[in-house]
Amino acid sequence: MIGETYYYSKMKNQRIKNLTPGKKLELALNLYFNARELKAAAIRKNYPELSGKEVKEKVKEIFFYAKS
Repeated sequence: MIGETYYYSKMKNQRIKNLTPGKKLELALNLYFNARELKAAAIRKNYPELSGKEVKEKVKEIFFYAKS
């Protein structure tokens, strides 16, 4: 099982290395915007009283102050 996971991880890394810079950027932006959409959905679920504008502001604030 561990060997398979390592093998698939290596394959994935090799495929990423072979991508063009433009495709890598496209994938990174898709990941970023999907994360924002998921965060907005979680905020709407946890705070149903917030308006759409308030949800957008909360998401913006969360991502602005996010640290890696």
